[in-house]
Amino acid sequence: MFFYNFNSSQPHQKDPPLSSHSWVRVMFGLLLALILAITSTAQAADEQSALSNGGSQDSAEEMIDPFGRQTPRSTVQGFIKALAENNASLAANYLSLNSGENSVESVRQLKLALDTGGRLNPELQIDNTSSGNLADQLPPTLEKVGTITAPDQVIDIVLVRKVSEHGGQYWQISSETLQAIRDSNIAAKPSLIDKYTLKPLQDKMVGGYNLADIFAVFLLAIVCIAASYVFFAVLYFIIKAYYPKVRNKPLPIDIKFILPLALVMTSLILYEVMVFAGVSVTVREPVNRIKDIIGWFASTWLLLRVVDAIFSRAERQSYKKNQTERVSILSLLHKIIKTLLLILASIFIFGNLGFDLTTGIAALGVGGLALALGAQKMIENLVGSVVVVADQPVRVGDYCKFGDLEGTVVDIGIRSTRLRTLNRTIVTVPNGEFSSMSIENFASRDMYHFLHNIYIKRNVDATTLENFLKEMEEFLEEHEFTNSEWTQVRIAELRQDSMVIEFRAYIYASGADEFYDKQTQLLIEILKEIESYPIEHALATQRMIVESPDKDNATSMLQVGEDKG
Repeated sequence: MFFYNFNSSQPHQKDPPLSSHSWVRVMFGLLLALILAITSTAQAADEQSALSNGGSQDSAEEMIDPFGRQTPRSTVQGFIKALAENNASLAANYLSLNSGENSVESVRQLKLALDTGGRLNPELQIDNTSSGNLADQLPPTLEKVGTITAPDQVIDIVLVRKVSEHGGQYWQISSETLQAIRDSNIAAKPSLIDKYTLKPLQDKMVGGYNLADIFAVFLLAIVCIAASYVFFAVLYFIIKAYYPKVRNKPLPIDIKFILPLALVMTSLILYEVMVFAGVSVTVREPVNRIKDIIGWFASTWLLLRVVDAIFSRAERQSYKKNQTERVSILSLLHKIIKTLLLILASIFIFGNLGFDLTTGIAALGVGGLALALGAQKMIENLVGSVVVVADQPVRVGDYCKFGDLEGTVVDIGIRSTRLRTLNRTIVTVPNGEFSSMSIENFASRDMYHFLHNIYIKRNVDATTLENFLKEMEEFLEEHEFTNSEWTQVRIAELRQDSMVIEFRAYIYASGADEFYDKQTQLLIEILKEIESYPIEHALATQRMIVESPDKDNATSMLQVGEDKG
């Protein structure tokens, strides 16, 4: 074994900063744990199946390449790892060398070419099957994984598929690619990092990384973020100044879009900036993966901001046009779209982390079935929320009665509906139960029912009573508060001590408070009208009878009564 110093470092992956919002971190953390567990189980099952189908374990091991070169992606990953370990003899195993060629020199030249102008394809674009990509218009034994920009030409980085003496297939960087690099005479010239980085940093290693490269990547990322932020901030204020003059209304885009836009732009340009600055390929590739992950986070963040802005504007327009029935639908769609965006972003991020999502998603389907069986209540509540939004028995802001409670609807969510009661407390009702309840919506009524009884004494003559009923009904019909829906004054009941006169009408009112005010005023005016008739109100009376014997053993009765009429 012999070694060659490439001034490179061992790749050390670290988890990127997920998000400043705790709910986003929790969402991604749960999804990551779930997919990791399912993917690991599925991969273990696939390996066990491959061993059992291939005969004995010894024969299966003979088919596995000891250097992990079974697929184009694993070959590229293994070569970069060998370069990071400064192990030239290990890196040479990933090159298709002719007899007599100097393996150390070939590795050195290839690394130099990759450092100065190499651009490897993202890992998701490099095929991860033993047969390679058969639809790339190349021979089945060849696979393109990147390019190298030389002074006078662009060299394709091509892998060639070979067969070992045991019959196993493996991939190596083709001898044609190596020969093209030799013929291009790529010279080692000082990069920007060599020119402007402090010399003491170039020989220091931190966590397996060259300190000069770490400092350069950090500085380049800060510069890219700052430049992108300034660019979009200037563009935003220019558009904000001229947009009202053109459209006669304020710009609907908020300044909070600038930061995610700057992060998206940084993820697009950082790789080219690192190549231009001369960052080593052993550092550039791990950083590129982290950059892609942050790019997906920033894109998701930006899309969430866009979705929030669109739905907020739609809700404002609904309230402005008095179409409040749309608010509940918009709220539910808003939450569903944001959830779908987070799930899609998680899939792409896990792919950039190197997971095989084909097996994972297949296993996720089985796991999803098991999860669905254990989450029947959650699914029931989700279906209930769809029913509540689609059927619209209530809307946000409606006052309703449900079961033994009543209150104002505050929010209709994916799982539950929240209502504020008359005691100013919040009651949370699962949508599965809420959709099956008998709900009385007071906000949907178009008028209020006025219904009151008045008790009069039975000493009134029939003619007076008849005129009284007729004239009081005309009074109700002509009153400014009532309408022609149903207006009636009638004898509801004849009792021994009184007659029950029923007053019925309907009153237009915008709310309960207005109705109660009109009802009070109408009752006062009815009482004033009754005063003009020779009619007495029948009030409660109390009678007490006392029995006592007199001197002639006769019984006399003393009646003490109180007539409250």
